[in-house]
Order: sequence, then C-alpha cells, then structure tokens
Amino acid sequence: MHTEQVLAVLKSLQNQICAALEAEDGAARFVPDQWQSKLGTGQSRVLKNGAVFEQAGVNFSHVKGSAMPASATAHRPELAGASFEAMGVSLVIHPKNPYVPTSHANVRFFIAYPEGGAPVWWFGGGFDLTPFYPFEEDIVHWHTVARDLCAPFGAEVYPAYKKWCDDYFYLKHRGETRGVGGLFFDDLNRWDFDACLNFIRAVGEGYIAAYTPIVAKRKHTPYGERERQFQLYRRGRYVEFNLVWDRGTLFGLQSGGRTESILMSMPPLVRFEYAYQPEADSAEARLNDFLKPRDWLEEFAEKAGKAF
Repeated sequence: MHTEQVLAVLKSLQNQICAALEAEDGAARFVPDQWQSKLGTGQSRVLKNGAVFEQAGVNFSHVKGSAMPASATAHRPELAGASFEAMGVSLVIHPKNPYVPTSHANVRFFIAYPEGGAPVWWFGGGFDLTPFYPFEEDIVHWHTVARDLCAPFGAEVYPAYKKWCDDYFYLKHRGETRGVGGLFFDDLNRWDFDACLNFIRAVGEGYIAAYTPIVAKRKHTPYGERERQFQLYRRGRYVEFNLVWDRGTLFGLQSGGRTESILMSMPPLVRFEYAYQPEADSAEARLNDFLKPRDWLEEFAEKAGKAF
C-alpha cells in the first residue's frame, strides 16, 4: 500500500493550512511541537493569542498499534484484534471574534492487517462550521465550496456526505446539531486508491477555500462583552460533543495516543451556565434556527449563484 503517498499529501496539507491561517491572522504564528509516543510520531502546531485566532491547532500524526481499538472496529467487527496503521491531519480553529465561526477539519487514512488476510484500507475526514452569530451567505459559501469539490467525484457525493455530517455532528442529549454542517465521510474505499487520495486532498484544500473568506469578512466586526459571553457559553457545546460523541477523540484515547494532541481541539476558554435561555427574539436566540439539518443550497439558491 502506498502509505508514503498519503504521508506526503497529509504533510503538504498541514503546511498549506497553517500558512493560510497565519496569513489571515497577520500577527501570530504556529509553533511546532514534534512528539513521539509508544505508538508513533507526529507534529502538533498551535497558534495562540493571535490577532484573529484565540487558539488554532493543526495536528499531524502517524501511529501504529498491535490491536485496533473498539472505536475503530464498531462498524468493522471482523477487524477486532488486527494490527493497524493510522495517519491524519486534524484541526480546530477557535477565533477571538464571536462573529467568526469556529471550524474543524480532518483527513485521515487507516490500514488494518488482519491475521491471515489481505490488508484493509480506508480514508475518512471532512469539515464542519460552528457559528455563534450565523450569516446565511457564509453558510451558503461554505456549502458551495463543499458541493463543488465533491462534484468531480460524482453528483451523489455531496448530498450523501452532507447528510452524514448532519447526522454525525449531532448532540443527541441536546437535540441539536453542533453547527451548520459541511462534509463527513468514513470507510472510504469506494474508488481506487488514487481517486480516494485525491478526494482527501480536495477536502483539505477545500477547507481553506471555504473558511478563510469567511474569516476575512467577519474578523473586523465590532463586538462587546455580551457577544463574548455567548461565544464562551456556546463553546461548551463543542466540549460536550468532543468528549461524549466524537469517535476520533475516543480512538485517540483508547489507542493510547498523545493526550495533549488529542485534546488540542478544546477551546482555551469556555463557560457553562445552568439552564441558560437566550432572550426572546435576540440575536442569540436566532442561532437555534440554524442548529438543525437544512438544505442550505436549495433554500438559498439565488445566493448560491452569486460570488462570495
């Protein structure tokens, strides 16, 4: 299997994404942290206290193990106990300005080596957007980029992976989506190896094209303490999802991965408030209308046809 090709694509994506975010921030830079654990190696890059980003982490990891953890075999019980190799780039961006959405993306590759059988490989990944004060045109732009990067791989790809994202990033205990969705896919080996690799490259590069124009458009929006406190409260949902539902977090912890890198997705500041309810008809209450699956491109077809 061409693991060296995957490694080259992933490391290139890490470089591209960090460069694009540094350019958008304009002040701070990512600090690389090269690490080694019992399972493998990686490099976490973290930007702190920038002009735009309060904390941004872009992590690369390449690990191997003697037995697949439970989170990775839930849908593949036949691989329980198989040795494995996993590599990926995962990132979460927490901006300072509440009008700039939080964003997440990852692309990853797994290969399992069942005893007495042929290696089994697959790709996974996607990206999703979590606004606090949402703008319809931003969401339309985000999903337009997602649709367009999927188009060369088949007309059915975007609708399927958009729905998968809505279903996956759903807080069952809250009855709401984590944000406004994007793309999510796993177990990807439906095409040949090169096509699958090209798809994750397109997803990684598409993330840059989807996110940085939104950052540029919103990063100078004035805000006050009210907006900041609402942002910190809503960040609590991010913590809840990552610690309760996220399979990637569970995989990292169950496989004995590096805790600092696994929990890099956590926001630097967050608050919880008992029984919080936004004021009726407020900007904060408006967010609730966005936390459910919607066909954004169908609803706002006219906006989707205009340049962002």
